Formats: sequence, C-alpha cells, structure tokens
Amino acid sequence: MSQVSIDDIESKQAKEDQANRQRAALVSAVKETRERLSSSAGLNRSYDYELIRLYALGKVSAALAITLFTQAIAGALMIWIDAFKSAIWCVIALGSAYIYILACKKFLTLDPDKVRIEPWKRYMAFCEFIFSTAWVSIVFLTPFDIKETVIFIVFALILFGSMTVILSASIPVTVYSGLLPIAGAMAYEFQIGSDANIAVPTMMVGGSVIFFMLLANRIYVSSVEIISSRAEKSALIVELEQETVRSRDARKRAEEANLAKSRFLATMSHELRTPLNAILGFSEVMKSELFGSHAVQEYKTYSNDIHDSGDHLLKLINEILDLSRIEAGRYELKEEAVSLVEIAEDCRHTLSLRAKNKDIKVHEALQSGLPRLWVDERSMRQIALNLLGNAIKFTPSSGEIVIKVGWTASGGQYLSVRDNGPGIPKDEIDTVLTSFGRGAAAIKSAEQGSGLGLPIVKALAEMHGGSLKLKSEVGIGTEAIVTFPPERVMQALAPVSRDGKPAEKLYRIA
Repeated sequence: MSQVSIDDIESKQAKEDQANRQRAALVSAVKETRERLSSSAGLNRSYDYELIRLYALGKVSAALAITLFTQAIAGALMIWIDAFKSAIWCVIALGSAYIYILACKKFLTLDPDKVRIEPWKRYMAFCEFIFSTAWVSIVFLTPFDIKETVIFIVFALILFGSMTVILSASIPVTVYSGLLPIAGAMAYEFQIGSDANIAVPTMMVGGSVIFFMLLANRIYVSSVEIISSRAEKSALIVELEQETVRSRDARKRAEEANLAKSRFLATMSHELRTPLNAILGFSEVMKSELFGSHAVQEYKTYSNDIHDSGDHLLKLINEILDLSRIEAGRYELKEEAVSLVEIAEDCRHTLSLRAKNKDIKVHEALQSGLPRLWVDERSMRQIALNLLGNAIKFTPSSGEIVIKVGWTASGGQYLSVRDNGPGIPKDEIDTVLTSFGRGAAAIKSAEQGSGLGLPIVKALAEMHGGSLKLKSEVGIGTEAIVTFPPERVMQALAPVSRDGKPAEKLYRIA
C-alpha cells in the first residue's frame, strides 16, 4: 500500500490550481475571440459597448451646449434672413438633436450584457446624419452674395464640424455621418458659385472636413487604447485579488494543519511518555542486574543499549512536545525573579562531565552584581542547557567554550555561548533556526541530534520578549546570543526600615 506525503498533496494541489488557471485563460481567450469575430470593428464586445457609452454620455452632457450654440447661430442669422425662417431652422435643428439625445439616454439605461451593439451603432449614425443635415440646411437659407455672410457660414460650419468630431469620435461611423452633409453642402455651393469669394471659403471648409476625419480617427484610436488599458488593469486587479484569496486560503489551511499537528503532539505527552518510562525503568533494572546476574553477558550490553536508546528517544519526544506546545500557544510561563548568572553557573556544572569527557574547557565571563530577571526559570535553564549542549556537541576535542552573561546596550541582559567548533555558513543560519534544520558541515562533525534545540531557544526567548542571534564563521566557531529586554530586568529599591530595623532590599520590574 503506497503512502501519500504532504509534499505529494501540495504538488497535486499546485497542479490542479495551474490546470484551473489554464482552463480559465482558455475560456477567456475563446470568449474574446468570439466577441471579436462578432464585432464589425474587430474589437471585444465590451470595448464596443464602452465606445458607444462614451458617445452617449458625451451627447447627453453636451445637450445644453448644443442648444445654446444653435440658438446663438439662429440669432445671428436674423441679420441677413427673415426672423421666421431663422426660428424655423432653429426648431428643426434642435428637434433633430433632441431625437438622438433621447436615444442616447435610452441606451444608457439598457443592460450592458443584453444590448445589441450593431443595431445601435447604425441607429446612432442615422440620428447623427439627420441632425447634421438639419443643421447644415443653414447654407441654403443664407445668401452667398454677401461677403460677411460667407465668412459667418464658414465659421459656423467649422465650429459645428469640430463639435461633431469631439462628441462623436468614439464611433467613427457617426463622425462620417455628421461630416457628410457638410461636405455635400460645400460641394453644392462650390458648383454653383464661380466667384472667388465663394470658392475659397468652400475649399477651406472641405479641407477642414478632411482634417476633422483624420482627427476623429486619432481620437478613436486613443479611446480604444485607453479602454484596452483600463480593461487590462481591471483584469490584473481581479486576477491579483483571486491570487490573494488563494494565497490567504492556502496559508490558512497550512496554519490550521500546523496548529492541528501541534495540538495533537501537545496532547500526546502522556501516551508517548508512559511506555518510554516503562522501557527506561525495566532496562535500568536489567542492566543493573537487580534480580541477579545475566547468564549471558551480552544481555547486559543489550539492556544498556535499550536504556540509552530509550533515553535519547525520550529527550527527542520532550523537545518535540515542548516546541509543539509553544507553537500551539499552550506553553505557560511561570514567571518569577531569577538570576541569569546563577542559572548559567548551574547549567555549566550540570554539563561539566560531558565537556570533560571530550576534553573541552568551559570558561565563564559572568558579570557580577546583575539584578534578577522576571522570567520563567525552567525556560531559562532550558535555553542555557540547549546552547551549552550544542556548543559541547559541535566543539571538537581539546576545544574551548566561553559562557558570558552581562548587560546589553539598551539596559537588558544577555546570555552568550561561544565555541570554536566548525562554524555555520551564513546561508545555513536560517536553516538551523527552523525545526529539524541542521547545517551540512555540522551534520558531518557533530553527534546525533534532533535539530530542535535552537528553534526551542528562539521560541522561548521570543516568548519573553527577547531574541536569539547567531554569529558564526566557518572554521572559527559560533556564538549564540540570547538577549532579554529591559522590561524584564528587576531594579533594586532603597531598603525600607521598620521600627528602626533594616528590612531586606526590595525589587521592582523596570
């Protein structure tokens, strides 16, 4: 029966996520291609809709300006033509304008997903043609035998053409529909007028029409580019949000799995330790031969091996359980006033036999007169024992270890353990600070270990508001420094006397 590891599950999940993204990209590409093929301009349907929407918004917002401009031209016409004719022209021009303005308002109220693009384009172009034809009829109402009239008409048509281009550039067919009546009217006047006073202004308007068409095309291209950039930006934002959600979900699942693992291990303390205690106890009895000598001496050797292996396994389980309780938030600190110097001395004495067996000299550089720390004593001992045990483990025979305790620059205290072992490469420091992480050089030269000592030290230091820092050079040695913040240092208060008798010195936390 094959076993499935966490890496296999994560790899399978990554492949499924990649396949889902590829399917989504393929569906999006097919949809976009279908919309391009169905569009007369070769654009995405959403682009076509956005261009018509821009056209409709422009026309609706310019309704007042068109009204005032048309009324101003009609008022000026009264200088050369009858007021009744001018009023009739104004009513017809504005009436045709309001027809397409109402059409634009109706378009803006439609559902973007259900609106039919091409029929609306043709309808907008037809309305634009009707309005432009009604407006250009001014040419047939004014006499062209007066120079001032010719200049006024040319000026009015150029303004009208520029207004048409600006408001209709997002739909090229409406620009052509709006400029066509102007070109037709000028062509008619050019044919019937042989006078230079008519021919030259007519040619000017014709040149303006060509310029307006080129300008409209440039504005249209710019509009498409802006809409395309906006759509790509929106797509990127959506994709980023989706990836953020996926990342958040994946991190949440990983945290939940890690927390479940930590809780499981933290609750397995009794179940794991009980059989090991029995193994250690019975093997101790057997190797000590309390009930008589072994008939075969190899049994005593085997009992000793069983006891040593069980003791190593118990230590490993204790480390795993300690780290799991810390990660699960179930490690409780029993804080009290503790002397870091005394703990360093006790731990050095406890491990002195191990150091002596390897012919390692342990030196102390403990600053005297240090106040106590408000910390968990068990955690402090575990930190000191782990650091000193690591130093003994990785220091070769005839090596040296230095233990330091003193003040930090910020007013806190530190515990330092320096050895002259093989050292740790800089690129492996982060590795040795992770659970079960061990450096390559250390593995070759060190005794057997779990790779949990430094992670436990780091976690316990951080629980006290402190930190663990490693300084190491390959071939020179390693120094592990645990610092505690000034808030953990207890400052001495002045002695308080009662009834003339001196009292003991009191302390307070800084």
